[in-house]
Amino acid sequence: MFKKLLIANRGEIAVRILRACRDLGITGVAVYSEVDRAALHVRMADEAYPIGPAPSRESYLRVDKLMDIARRAECDALHPGYGFLAENPELPRACAEAGITFVGPSPAAMERLGSKTAARELAYRAGVPMVPGVREPIPQLETARRIASEIGYPILLKAVAGGGGKGMRVVAGANELAAAWRDAASEALNAFGDQRVYIEKYLERPRHIEMQIFGDSYGNVIYLGERECSVQRRHQKVIEEAPSPFMTAELRRDMGEAALRLAREAGYTNAGTAEFLVDANRNFYFLEVNTRLQVEHPVTEAVTGLDLVKLQLRVAAGERLAITQQDVSLRGHAVECRIYAEDPENHFFPSPGQIISWREPHGPGIRLDEGVYSGWTVPGDYDPLLAKLIAWGADRAETLARLARALEELEIAGIRTNTALFRRILAEADFQNGAVHTRWLDERLASLLAPREKDADSRGEALEIRVAMIAAALWHAAQAKFASEQPAQPASRWRDDGRREQISRLPDRRP
Repeated sequence: MFKKLLIANRGEIAVRILRACRDLGITGVAVYSEVDRAALHVRMADEAYPIGPAPSRESYLRVDKLMDIARRAECDALHPGYGFLAENPELPRACAEAGITFVGPSPAAMERLGSKTAARELAYRAGVPMVPGVREPIPQLETARRIASEIGYPILLKAVAGGGGKGMRVVAGANELAAAWRDAASEALNAFGDQRVYIEKYLERPRHIEMQIFGDSYGNVIYLGERECSVQRRHQKVIEEAPSPFMTAELRRDMGEAALRLAREAGYTNAGTAEFLVDANRNFYFLEVNTRLQVEHPVTEAVTGLDLVKLQLRVAAGERLAITQQDVSLRGHAVECRIYAEDPENHFFPSPGQIISWREPHGPGIRLDEGVYSGWTVPGDYDPLLAKLIAWGADRAETLARLARALEELEIAGIRTNTALFRRILAEADFQNGAVHTRWLDERLASLLAPREKDADSRGEALEIRVAMIAAALWHAAQAKFASEQPAQPASRWRDDGRREQISRLPDRRP
């Protein structure tokens, strides 16, 4: 097993990986930008190193800086998390050149599957059903017009290097294509540094269901069941669950085997996810492969009993998969909510700022993967994901009841979040019955955000929040004043000696 792991990420996923390192006895090394100096993942890490200014292009997206820190910290492995450079083949290539193990697929497999168009070509060769569309990037707008007319509207423009709904536009008719083409290409360039897009037929009201796959370096590859990801806002997943309430044993087997054909065709190792669209008749179509750990991996962990991050580390260290396909069984049901610092009532505008108070939910079947704490100032420079709230139960009804209770217990003051929206979604009859599709939330959003008579008086509730925030601010001020009036503590020779030793080994490391 590895001795030292560099975590090339931030927030809740960095914390999640650090916890797995602690379980395995691996020294966890964090990196942080200037605004993340006091972040939770930095506080939890065994070692932490500055990586640059707040903009991700000057910090978390710098392969050269990551490699420099990995070498100076004497790391023997690197975990990319998700987002940032997690699906950029330049990072595993740089790791290989530096003699550092990359926790993920090979650069070749990443290129075969990470590019959406290359993945479609591979799926075509593997005989996996696909949504009608093209298997290569569209070079110019006029070509897009011709292809769109051949496929028939509505169509979907998608970034070749896309993910998370970035660089994606639904086009209902020919008159919308030029503007959508310009916007998709511009967003893709800003998000991924690659403005290329391609075209797929837009399916009306499909479900988004994905298969978790895992492969080792000895040719063994398995699937770990599916996740239902149909509750989305503008193509961005909001709620995920496992297993899918729409799934049958036959459909699970067929989709799983299709995912394995893709993985074997690409020579895939480590964790990955094959994503599919499924119509009302349970016909499924290949969408894309995410060549990394997914945000929603905890629901798969909950129903399989497996720790996917530990599994990633063991496979990357050269171990064989300890389980076969016959060993995989699903137990109970799990649902995850993504808690964002955003204001749903103000067009989901980000809500950075200081978290005045943070109270976590507890009880049977509840898990919170968090990246923040009370007193932390949420920066406005990155994705506003604060935490993931996961509930598990013996069946879906128990899971939803536990999740609703946990959402009531979760208290976050000082910033706006989307927790109230989750409570309303969970109360919807369609959601309770599992009757959702990828457009369901967008279609229901106006109604879900509308004021309701049964809600608590909004002015009274707002007043309570303001009073709590003022009280918390006064408490923090009093604590700071008290600390400033205390006599200075004697210096710790043990601590200072340790710092001097680290500085001598890493002369350019900043305290």
